[in-house]
Amino acid sequence: MKGSAAAAALLDALHGGLIVSVQAYAESVLNTPETIALFARCAIANGAVGVRIEGVARIAAVRAAVAVPIVGIIKCAYDGFEPYITTTRAEIAAVAEAGANIVAFDATERLRFGGASVRDLVDAARAAGLVTMADCAVEADAAVAIAAGADLVATTLAGYTPGSHGRALPALDLLAWIARRHPFAICEGGIGDPAAAVAAFERGAGAVVVGTAITNIDALVRNFAATAPRARVGPPELRST
Repeated sequence: MKGSAAAAALLDALHGGLIVSVQAYAESVLNTPETIALFARCAIANGAVGVRIEGVARIAAVRAAVAVPIVGIIKCAYDGFEPYITTTRAEIAAVAEAGANIVAFDATERLRFGGASVRDLVDAARAAGLVTMADCAVEADAAVAIAAGADLVATTLAGYTPGSHGRALPALDLLAWIARRHPFAICEGGIGDPAAAVAAFERGAGAVVVGTAITNIDALVRNFAATAPRARVGPPELRST
């Protein structure tokens, strides 16, 4: 988002609110731009202040359907590299072109395809007119993101990197660490019920992101179906970050 005043207004619109991650399994019948846009409209109608959306076509469809801030990401796995959430400058440009206001990217210390640093990604996002959201796993990641000037610093990848395996989720300790050092910390990951969201706000979250517990119908149905005598075996679970 170009201009500090516009960026400040966008951050103000998110502060103290719920961001809903609206994503579906790649093979899900729900994984169409039209369906994701409908889910986004439902989230906004029921109190969400923003949405997190994956993929160019889905971001564009949601942009046409809602006026609230969109956190855009592109998930792409590259052989030999662990990071897969918006790891390149080209992906940042694509997120901007699709209509997102904010780009979230992997801000861990792991090597990214193409070799971009966290600062490189922040600079690329700013050049594209986007507000930046750094998806972190540990305090060291957050420190680098803060130094690079990320607008939002999130706990998204806590528990999902080699250096953070086993960390309790939601990562309230990491959240509190960020909140003491940055004006806009976001808690994302492991918020399974409203009580967890309350705890995140109490520990300093400027906003919380909730995905699977709200919009991942495939996982929700599968979990209940697995308890039934006639349980069906479905595809492996996919995170909705």
